[in-house]
Amino acid sequence: MRILIIEDQPKVAQSVKHGLETERFDVTVAATGEDGFFLVSSQVFDLLILDLMLPGRDGLEILRTLRSRGLATPVIILSARDTVEDRIRGLDLGADDYLVKPFAFEELLARIRALLRRGRAQDVLRFAVADLEVDRVTRRVARGGRDVELTAHEYELLDYLLLHQGRVVSREMLARDVWREVARATPLDNVIDVHIARLRRKIDNGHGHPLIHTVRGVGFVLQEQAP
Repeated sequence: MRILIIEDQPKVAQSVKHGLETERFDVTVAATGEDGFFLVSSQVFDLLILDLMLPGRDGLEILRTLRSRGLATPVIILSARDTVEDRIRGLDLGADDYLVKPFAFEELLARIRALLRRGRAQDVLRFAVADLEVDRVTRRVARGGRDVELTAHEYELLDYLLLHQGRVVSREMLARDVWREVARATPLDNVIDVHIARLRRKIDNGHGHPLIHTVRGVGFVLQEQAP
């Protein structure tokens, strides 16, 4: 399980990181809002621990932007702001939990486990983005009410993009998780680009707006709005 901590207080961040790594979580720390936003936008995490008062970009702004892009990753706010209004605002903007500093690590750990037990994106059986529908049980894909015939690799590629909906997926991630190749190479990049092009033609051609977008120099993203 990968956890991202966005926290500008080094002692707090390192203490939580050490405790979670002891519990065998894979933990990444970002000390600024900008760094944290870049990481969560470009990599895949199972849970986000988010401070509110951050240099560079406020935690609530990060949360608002991520949720507006469709990112469903569980978020626990960890903040010294302890008023009822602060908690309500954080939860209304899309946080899954809110823990006030100072806190007991054991309570944070219990809340993390509770959130992760609720289920992850991999457990979703059906996806719907705009007029695109995917049934992961029957592997039926339709857009605008019409079935779309995909090869096995095209379906796996689409499924991966849907699992990371609203987040940029790099060629390295696709090589590792879809093609199961540990060492990324230029020929494989070309294969990935060909499959993306074929998938885009089948999913987007003939429809009012594209859902699969290329982020130049970074990778690909599936979402309603252009990045």
